[in-house]
Amino acid sequence: MSVLEINNVYVRYGRDTDINAVHNVSLRLDSGECIGIIGESGSGKTTLAMSIMGLLENCAQVSGSICFEGTELITLSEQERDSYRWKRIAVAFQNSLDVLNPVISIGDQIGECLIRHLEMEKKEARAKTENLIRMVGLDSSLTAAYPHQLSGGMRQRILIAMALSCDPDVLIVDEPTTSLDSVSKQEMVQLLLDLQREKGFAMLVISHELPVIAAMTSRILVMYTGNMVEQGGTKDILHDPRHPYTRGLIYSSPSIHPYRDMWGIPGEIQITHEQQCPFYSRCNQRIEECLREHPVLEGVGEQRQVACLRGGIVTLLAGSGIEKAYHTKNRRVKACLDCNIEIKAGEVVALIGESGSGKTTLAGILSGIMDADSGEVYFEGRKVTGNSETAKPEGIQIVFQDPISATNEHLTVREIVQEPLDIIKIGERAERLQAVRTALGQVQLPYDDVFLRRRGHTLSGGQRQRVAIARALVMNPKLMIADEISSMLDPSNAANLLRLLKGLQNIRGFSMLYITHDIFLARKIADKVYVMRQGRIIEQGAASRVFDHPQEEYTRLLLRSATV
Repeated sequence: MSVLEINNVYVRYGRDTDINAVHNVSLRLDSGECIGIIGESGSGKTTLAMSIMGLLENCAQVSGSICFEGTELITLSEQERDSYRWKRIAVAFQNSLDVLNPVISIGDQIGECLIRHLEMEKKEARAKTENLIRMVGLDSSLTAAYPHQLSGGMRQRILIAMALSCDPDVLIVDEPTTSLDSVSKQEMVQLLLDLQREKGFAMLVISHELPVIAAMTSRILVMYTGNMVEQGGTKDILHDPRHPYTRGLIYSSPSIHPYRDMWGIPGEIQITHEQQCPFYSRCNQRIEECLREHPVLEGVGEQRQVACLRGGIVTLLAGSGIEKAYHTKNRRVKACLDCNIEIKAGEVVALIGESGSGKTTLAGILSGIMDADSGEVYFEGRKVTGNSETAKPEGIQIVFQDPISATNEHLTVREIVQEPLDIIKIGERAERLQAVRTALGQVQLPYDDVFLRRRGHTLSGGQRQRVAIARALVMNPKLMIADEISSMLDPSNAANLLRLLKGLQNIRGFSMLYITHDIFLARKIADKVYVMRQGRIIEQGAASRVFDHPQEEYTRLLLRSATV
């Protein structure tokens, strides 16, 4: 049974603006249910909570429908609305030091709620206050204490005691674990779950801490600049996000991906016009249509909705049934056997295997520089044939293992990097030169005239590999294939190069197929992993699952060998 229904709610601050702090948000909260709301700071989470409570500033304009057990709250008078606050719907605010009055004792502050909303006598309110403080796991003697005398975790418990003082049907908790240590966070989560189980209230949890959301909620609503961009079951969203923004939030959580280097979502939140996608400026799969239309939530599976004009995260490259054999004088060597691989927009995929497992052959076929005996490869829905995707901008570029043999050592740095632009005749001469300088700067190499005139044979191995990456970058690829690019470098240069490449991928948004035999390097950057052995892909899946819970003995062997 629904206890709270929100339909098409808009919140706007001031009459002279066309920007909504909350834009067309709808949700349904059933009795006893716990829903999580996640999003970056400024995404509208707290504004939505305050609109439910009717506690927004006077300048705020709220439209739409907020119904509590069939009663429309938005149209109620302030006096009528006040009869619902705390008694039917309550909120435990964040920033306890700002919420609690520093010159009034804890007992008097809780007692004030009871006297005002339940019309209790002081003696009765005092006894109830002591019970409430014990209910949240604190000693009743703290009734005489002042906020500054309590720890952050204790103050947060007091706010929960205040919120539950009138036995509400709905509890909104806003960032309940912010600024708490890890032990206090676990205790706070368990306290809220125990109280909900005991009292049966519905709960709306607002948090940017995904482990808290995972532990407490059954469904998630994802918000971005006041917009709903995705909603669905908690496990479904955390394990298989469908919106690029949701994926970015999840990949930014160190507790969900403890081994991987953390990279936040590139760019800053920008307030956009209603007729375009709000995530456009930060999205790695944006198209021109996204500037002209504001996406709405649409079903993408059972109990899943996403607001994306492309239907969610798209598949950039898909290879199926790929087979390749090499014929020598005495035998036939099968390099690829029925290989299937998928790379999504903005994704880093690691292809792992020992030398001779077929990784480089598969990469050549995926890029189109090598023909398969059978099977098909599609890039953005187009069949890859020959150099159809490598010889054009925004296609596929491959950076090879050996930078010395991959580039002409007698060419200058400028000629090496600019060559792809010269071949396909993109831009004027000055534009091509500027593209070369920009790419060299992005790979942290000099781009002055002196360096541009240097010959390839005068560069170090690390410099040559960075020049090779710059050569790929001038084509602004949507997919970069990096084939053992750090295997010929010393550990320091290898680490710097990998971090540089991941940083470029994060900022520029291209997808990457990272081919390596080094599991530790793959673990640092990969979102998804394919394990290859003797021409076959024997295991695949999310990087966290493959590395932490490998299913194949060969994968476990690679992990054990990597520690030797």
